[in-house]
Amino acid sequence: MAGLPERLTVISLLRHVLTSEWEMQSYVLQIRQLSESHTGINIAEVLKSAVKEWGLDKIGTRIAVTDNASNMRVAVKEAELSPHIRCFAHTLNLASQAGLKVNTVSRLLGRVRRVASFFHCSSTATAVLTTKQKLLNLPVHKLIIDVVTRWNSSLDMVERYLEQQQAVAAALLSDELRHKSREIDTLDTSDIANAEDLVKILLPIKKATTVLCDESQPTVSLISPLKQMIQDSMATDNHNSNAIAQMKAVILKDLTDRYQGEDEKFMQESSALDPCFWTLQHLGSGEREDVFERIKFKASQMQQQDQDVLPRCPHSADLDDSSVSFVPPLKKHALEDLLGSSFSSNQVTGGIQAQIDSYCKEALVSLSACPLKWWRDNAGRYPILSSLAKTYLCIPATSVPSERVFSTAGDIVNAQRSLLPCNVDLLIFLKKNLKLS
Repeated sequence: MAGLPERLTVISLLRHVLTSEWEMQSYVLQIRQLSESHTGINIAEVLKSAVKEWGLDKIGTRIAVTDNASNMRVAVKEAELSPHIRCFAHTLNLASQAGLKVNTVSRLLGRVRRVASFFHCSSTATAVLTTKQKLLNLPVHKLIIDVVTRWNSSLDMVERYLEQQQAVAAALLSDELRHKSREIDTLDTSDIANAEDLVKILLPIKKATTVLCDESQPTVSLISPLKQMIQDSMATDNHNSNAIAQMKAVILKDLTDRYQGEDEKFMQESSALDPCFWTLQHLGSGEREDVFERIKFKASQMQQQDQDVLPRCPHSADLDDSSVSFVPPLKKHALEDLLGSSFSSNQVTGGIQAQIDSYCKEALVSLSACPLKWWRDNAGRYPILSSLAKTYLCIPATSVPSERVFSTAGDIVNAQRSLLPCNVDLLIFLKKNLKLS
């Protein structure tokens, strides 16, 4: 594990829902260090090896969730993994950073940063600020200095400044600091208005990122409605200043350009199979009909497959073995073998349409409810749709769960512990999957 941050490590995750309990669990399939050049072709070879070793090459749909890096896009394409879900948290991060790089917004952040740095670097200034906070009945909080690579820290910095702006202005005008703060330029009325608008723009994005990083409930179905909500919030109005209008336009363009074509269709289908969002209120009636037509087609394909091949998680005794056991294929009835091609297709299609029609009359469930539990409770009424929903909703919307594996490994492996690599694998696996009663 030494030198891990210096080398690229590829993690392939399978999000698998147990049919009996409908519990979502993460299985770390493969952890490999790539010592060669980090090109898409080399990464693709690692992914292909992981897919073959775990028997995923026997499955028609192999979904990949990665960040937006160009080499990962090439790797997923070369490894023939589809669809490719680009981490929505990373997408929001890139869009937000692009908005904060607008010249006028960047200069505003720079001014706030200089004020915060002044109070951080001077114990006298800190003491004066604390005194003013108490006199003005404000929370005794320190100002925050942002980290350029973390856009949410810029949001936190501006929020804290707005909270303490009265105390900051009073402190800078005090006799103790007046001669030291001549080069500190405080924000005027228009700057404060821009800072408040900046917080209004970025706060929903921060909340969306937090929701998407949850591992206890499905998240892929959230991408489409959250993306639409954020895009709608980027509409400019007459009250926006030039700086805020430019920032909104940059964020909107960056976000819109990253989800198009088949990726966008897959997000819509995921939302349609979530009982919290099946109405697809962010789409027009024609688009909604197209989404359910695609769902009908895919459900029909799934039902007409001759074999039902699903991977199961290997027991701990099997972890050292590269082979993976599978559920045996379902046997056909004699009549299905003889007459299935003539009669089964229409029956399957008709049954799916009936389930879709009934499903589209259901009342929306609470946003706090778990969609997988709803499908478990209603699997008897929607046997075909429930199986299809399982294959969609078990997909994570972000690559955060895989990144957390590295944090777990850092907690397990240290200089005081001597562990074999196989034991490290087992401990990480158990940590991420074992539920203690």
